[in-house]
This record gives sequence, structure tokens and C-alpha cells, in this order.
Amino acid sequence: MKPAASDPIAAIATAPGRGAVGIVRVSGPALGPLVQALCGRALKPREATYLPFLEADGSAIDHGLALFFPAPHSYTGEDVLELQAHGGPVVLQLLLARCLQAASQADAATGAPRLPHLRLARPGEFTERAFLNGKLDLAQAEAVADLIDASTEAAARGASRSLSGAFSARIHALVQALIQLRMLTEATLDFPEEDIDFLTQANARGQLEDLRAQLAQIQASARQGALLREGIKVVIAGQPNAGKSSLLNALAGAELAIVTPQAGTTRDVVQQTIQIEGVPLHVLDTAGLRSAGEDDAPLDVVEQIGIERAWQHIGEADAVLLLHDLTRHDDPAHAAEDARLAQAVATRAPAGVPVLHVWNKADAAVNATPPASALPDALVLSARTGHGLETLRRRLLELAGWQATAGDGLFVARTRHLHALGRAAAHLQAAAGQIDSAAPAIDLLAEELRLAQQALGEITGEFTPDDLLGVIFSRFCIGK
Repeated sequence: MKPAASDPIAAIATAPGRGAVGIVRVSGPALGPLVQALCGRALKPREATYLPFLEADGSAIDHGLALFFPAPHSYTGEDVLELQAHGGPVVLQLLLARCLQAASQADAATGAPRLPHLRLARPGEFTERAFLNGKLDLAQAEAVADLIDASTEAAARGASRSLSGAFSARIHALVQALIQLRMLTEATLDFPEEDIDFLTQANARGQLEDLRAQLAQIQASARQGALLREGIKVVIAGQPNAGKSSLLNALAGAELAIVTPQAGTTRDVVQQTIQIEGVPLHVLDTAGLRSAGEDDAPLDVVEQIGIERAWQHIGEADAVLLLHDLTRHDDPAHAAEDARLAQAVATRAPAGVPVLHVWNKADAAVNATPPASALPDALVLSARTGHGLETLRRRLLELAGWQATAGDGLFVARTRHLHALGRAAAHLQAAAGQIDSAAPAIDLLAEELRLAQQALGEITGEFTPDDLLGVIFSRFCIGK
């Protein structure tokens, strides 16, 4: 049976492992009797009190700080109790077990259980209750998880802005303007006997164009915010000994991959997340791509698997760096294999994914100029000396679609937000088509505006299906 959404809940709210401080959190209605049992006294609202946390026999489990937040002025909108103890796993488990035990025991004053049905919280259930109780909208609730999971400083700042309501405020402003236009449109439907030229007198066309312009601005900001949160997957591919592992090490600033002159040293995928101007890039060094070993001998099984995995990641990439060896570009056999690989990568990479040709080993090449057949936008660099790396970093940001001026005031966004904004834009475009037609259908115009509003409402949770809500909050950590 699915736990009731109204049940009081408890969980350890800090990360697993040892630490100086750990927190046990309880949320639910009327926590007063439970507070009395655990702390031996009532607590002043929103004031930290140092005291012992009591076992059933009155002995102390630990000493720490207790805070009580009465409803509705709490994170969840319910009564919330936080017990801040020493951060040992055993101590926190003992404290959590004591909360559950004390809740089920009878209160001396009433003879009834102190807090019936107290149970362990599901992942994300505290934040889910904050959403359901109107303390946060859905975009803000997701920003809680994004702030916890942020991998760069820029992503953390963007998530903090979303949590404070920056993204939601822009969506709400757009929805309000959309509602005003809907009201004017639907008024025409309700009073057909009023012979008014709605499209002209209400300036519907002008209002709609303003809405589309605002939405386009939000979409551009959201795409930048999605980059902050999710980054891009960059796959380094090329023939053996082109310097792929050296390039990964140079970009990461650490010796992550083994580098040797022997072909086929990299047998599996090595991945590292780096950041450039706050944008996370998930860079993958793959096995060298070749069809045979030395003297055309068959490849061993391990290298074959590594090559298969390389092609798999190329097929899932957001960008591919195809690495060429500048010291061997005069070798006809090597050049022919390079051309074959370039064609294969272009075919197997996802449609629209950029393939950036990079000529490595400029420090060792007699002639550091790529062959005439190289693409005009190819880059020349040396992974060993670092020459050309800064240019490569800038090109990677360009490929990702990052705008250097976008960092200030940016909010974090998710893929589902981009999809919802895209659907809203499509409905507004259809609405514009109705207005611009020779005989506009007002009922169809009103319906397109309604669907655009519904798409935007999915971002903040106004029109989000319950099953999607369950998926979103299940991805949160337990205790949050």
C-alpha cells in the first residue's frame, strides 16, 4: 500500500558517512508531544536550544541542538523538528529510531500515540511537501536538487537564483500576460453579438508578438541555464597514438589516462568532467580507432571491445573532437585512414552534432601546418606544451552554445523546461498564424493560447501530471 501523503515523516537529512554534525528531521502535524518526549521540554519557535536527546528511560543518546519550526513557517509548511547531533552514522540511526519509537508510544497526557503513523520519508518527500503546501513551486523545488548536485560554482549560483524564484518570476510574468490576451479573446466568444473588431481594437497582434519576444528571451536564457546544469558530452576520437589521452590530461590538468608510445594503450573509456567558464564538459577519452593491429594482425578481444565502446559514445556525443597526428599527415596510409575515420565519425555521430578536427603534436611536427585538405576551421595544438589549448576551450564553449555574457543573473534550467518552452512557442506561433489569416478563427486562437499557458504551467507545477511529479521528487536524496 502506498504511504499516505499526510503521514508525518522522518529521515536523516545529512549525507551518509561521518561528520562533525548530522541532522535528523521530522515533519508533520502537531509535533509538540514528540518534542517533549525527545527533548524533555517544549522548544521556543525558531530558536536553537542545546540539550540532551532522550531515550525512553530518560538517558541521553547524545547532546546537540534542537530547533522547532511551527507550521506554516517552515520548509515543508508543516511543523518541523530538526535535531542536530554529532555526525556519526550510528548516533544518527539511534536518534532516528528513537523518533519512530517515541511517536508510537502513548502520550501521558492523552493516552494516545504521540504522533501516529510516523514513517521514514521517501527520497525528496520533504521538498515534495514544500511544493504541495505552496512553499515552493516546481521549478524552485527542482532547484533544491540542482543546488545540491551543482558541479561548478556557476551552476550553484544559477541554482540558487532559480531557488529564489528568478526563473519562476519570468514564467509567471509571461503567464499573466498570456491570461490577459486569453481573456480578451474569450470575451469575443462570449459576446458574439458585440460587433467589435477584436483583432484591431485589442491590439491582439501586438500583444501576441510581445509574448513571443518575451518567450524567445526566456528560451535563450533557459538554454544557457541547461548548459550550466547538464553540460555537454565531448568525445575525443582518432587513430591510436594521436594523443587523445594526452589531450584529456591537458584539459583536466591531471594525469588521468595512461600515456605511452604503444598503440592501443587506452583500452576502455576514461571520463572526466572539467569546467570552462563554469560550464561542465564531460570529456571522454576513447580507444584508438583502427581496423587491424601491427602488420595487419587481428585486434585482440579487449581492444575490440574498447573500439566498440568508442563508437557507442560517439553515437551519443554532443560534440566530437576528431584528433589527427600532425607528425604523420605526410604518410599516405595514415592520411587515408584519417579520411576513412572522418567519414565514419560524420556518419555515426548524431545528426547535427559538431565534429571538430584537431591537429595535435604541433611541438614535434617538422611542418606544423595541416594538409591542404584539412577543414578551414581545424585547430592546431600541442597537448604536451599546452599550445592552442585556450583556443580549443573557446571553441568548445562555442560548440556548446555558451554566451560569455550570460553568466550574470542566469538561472539553472532542465531539459523538461526547454521542452515545455518549445511547446509554448509552437502554440504561440500557431496563434499568430490564426491572427494573420484572412478569416481568423477566434475559437482556435483561444485554444492555442490555452495550450501555451498549460505548457508554461508545467514548468512551475500548475499543470504538471502527478506521475511526472513522482519521478521528479524520487530523484532527490532522502532527507531532502
